[in-house]
Amino acid sequence: MAVESRVTQEEIKKEPEKPVDREKTCPLLLRVFTTNNGRHHRMDEFARGNVPSSELQIYTWMDATLKELTSLVKEVYPEARKKGTHFGFAIVYPDPKRQIYRVKEIGNTVSGRKGSDDAMTLQSQRFQIGDYLDIAITPPNRAPPLQGRMRPY
Repeated sequence: MAVESRVTQEEIKKEPEKPVDREKTCPLLLRVFTTNNGRHHRMDEFARGNVPSSELQIYTWMDATLKELTSLVKEVYPEARKKGTHFGFAIVYPDPKRQIYRVKEIGNTVSGRKGSDDAMTLQSQRFQIGDYLDIAITPPNRAPPLQGRMRPY
């Protein structure tokens, strides 16, 4: 099965990434929510000021890659270090028109394997400070969910 990037050439040309000088730039607080069932959190879990209980707080920069974030998550969850563990990344952001949250799946990584999304950055996916990152972790003994498939809301 071929995997291709969801970043179009137009998007790349529009906004060239500016490298972040991590020595001079203050990191941002990234609020990360994880599941270990291979599915993202339901959006109603982010409603009315609530958030899921599985929160990790990571200080990082906008040029952080999905592979870099995977490594940070694996430091906290030793069971996710197993080769073949699948990480599905999504940005959870507030809808500017209504008081609900939306989700945008952005990429996947796999422990112990190189992938096409490894070098994808938060900045390249239009992550905004204040958005959340939702990571669906699938153990290696279970097949990862089909791409784009999420729990019904």
